[in-house]
Order: sequence, then structure tokens, then C-alpha cells
Amino acid sequence: MRVALVTGAAGGIGSATVRALAAQGYAVIGYDVRDATAPEGGVHVVGDVRERTELGAAADLALERWGRLDAVVAAAAVIRGGQPLWETPDEDLQELWDVDVRGVWNTAAVTVPAMLAGPDPSGCRFVAVASAAASYGLFHLAGYTAAKHAVIGIVRGLAADLVATGVTAVAVSPGSTNTPMLEATADLYGLSDPVAFASNQLLRRVLDPTEVAATIAFCCSVEGAALTGSVVHADGGFRP
Repeated sequence: MRVALVTGAAGGIGSATVRALAAQGYAVIGYDVRDATAPEGGVHVVGDVRERTELGAAADLALERWGRLDAVVAAAAVIRGGQPLWETPDEDLQELWDVDVRGVWNTAAVTVPAMLAGPDPSGCRFVAVASAAASYGLFHLAGYTAAKHAVIGIVRGLAADLVATGVTAVAVSPGSTNTPMLEATADLYGLSDPVAFASNQLLRRVLDPTEVAATIAFCCSVEGAALTGSVVHADGGFRP
């Protein structure tokens, strides 16, 4: 049995990823600041990605219960914005940096050693959820754009550090996806319906979280090894 840890597990893409991995036979530890129902055979841990000790306890739980940790998905994130860069409050930028960037860094820092020390490092995968904002500059989202670019940097640096270990690191960049975060983004833009974002995607519709989760699940698989160091664009053909 493969074992996975998913942060942001109570959110749209995170919760869909928990379900996708559980359906493939993984034992899944969901991790989020909010409570959520754990899938059959898994557990949910309430914790904050800003706190390494709490993340460490979740990783330890995987080792204590199953003796291994095979895949980690860093999906926890927040969105802040709605103003040009020069009007963005310092506290908004700080929260983006603490959750979206340091959260991914902390997750890698506490879980990668567990994977390296496990019974099958060559099958272990670290996947960070980035965003289309990691490839483009988005209007009135300078802080979020900067944070998601940093996520890509973390993944590329981590992949280089993992050379020849068998453990891999990948970023998945979703486009506009039907989640509470997309609703929050619509609010920032004064839009009444997030479906308006469909015009920025070649599919001409917003994505379902299950579609992004399926991509993440493949990146978590043993067969996904060749993707290490890559940015996988699960964005429906996003164009700003």
C-alpha cells in the first residue's frame, strides 16, 4: 500500500486529490487548518502548514501507522489581492508568503527526509500545487503571482537537490477551477459569477477539481518519475 500526505485537504483541489488518491488505493493523511472527513482507511489531521512541528507530527503519523510515506501533495494556499502592487497591504503579502510559499517549503522540509529514509525512495513523489499565476502576471494579483512563481522555484531547487535519489519533485499549475478560491478571486474582481473566468481558457469552461486532481494523482504515481523538475500545466489552455 502506498501512503500519501495532502495539505490543504479540506479545500477544493486538495479534497479532490485526497479522494482521487484514496480511490487508487492509497492510505491518505489529509492535513488542513479546517476539519474534514477522512477517506476510508485514512485520517485527517488539523494543522497549519506554517508550523513545522505540526507538519512533522503528520509525517510521523504516516510512519507510525504504515511505516512509509510515498507521496506528498502541498496544496494548501490562500489568495489575496484586488489592488495594484503599490496599494497591496503588507499583511496580505506576508500571509501569501507564509502560507503559499513557506507552507510548501515547510512541507518539503519535513516530508522529504521521511521519503528518503523509507523503504522505496525511487517511488516517492513530492507535488506542489502552483497556479497559472506561476507563469503569467495577473491583474491586481501581484502578491499571489509572486508567491506562485516562488513555488515553482522551490520545486525546481528541490528536484535538483534530489538528483539520483529516486524521489522526484513536480509542480502542477491549475487554471481557473471550480473551487472556493475561484469564488474568492471573482469577489476580488467584483464578478458575480466565477464562470466568467472561462473566457481565459481554451476549453472555454472552468475546470472541475477532479480534473486537476487526476493530474496530481498521476504525478504522485511511480509512473510519473519522468516529470521531475517539471511544471505540469493542468490549466485548460489558460491565457490571460
